[in-house]
Amino acid sequence: GPNHTGHGEAVAVMTEGAWSMPMGDITIDQELANAICEETVIAKQDSYAHQFEHSLETQLPFLQYFKKDFKIVPICLMRLQASACKVLSEGIVRAVTRLGRSVLLVASSDMTHYESQGKAETLDRKAIACIKKRDPVELYETVRSENITMCGVNPVTVMLHCCESLGAKESELVKYMTSGDVSGDMDKVVGYAGLVIK
Repeated sequence: GPNHTGHGEAVAVMTEGAWSMPMGDITIDQELANAICEETVIAKQDSYAHQFEHSLETQLPFLQYFKKDFKIVPICLMRLQASACKVLSEGIVRAVTRLGRSVLLVASSDMTHYESQGKAETLDRKAIACIKKRDPVELYETVRSENITMCGVNPVTVMLHCCESLGAKESELVKYMTSGDVSGDMDKVVGYAGLVIK
């Protein structure tokens, strides 16, 4: 997930403990978290970056609803160069492969922030098209060149690189909406998209 607070390391991996959630505690997968830090020098053991960050926490109730028993490896990312996204993805893939794990990679991001409904939909369509093509480089470049205020472009870029390396063949847009679809305020909306890559 993206780092909104500016606290901690650029690539902060929480390697121990548990997250207390309303539906129950979720334990951190220490073995996999440490393996990721071992496989790439840019990933640092750091719990401080996660202390006041919400981006990953918002995903957990959905996971808990569908699966009762799982562990997590929280990774919080500041703004990264495209090359660093690729390096991190390679480290994650090496760690997962080394441990022989079956994993679910979740990238947390809102889409466009505080634009009109029409502009948000136009911009978000461009980013979503890149994700549907499973093209991390094009996504990264499109978000930057089009000034799309997608806070989690780095996590999604890393996730797409990982999916590419792990052999993903399909992508699906599950749902796209904006805050305006719920609130009725179409002047300053935030976009939300759910996509599945497999």
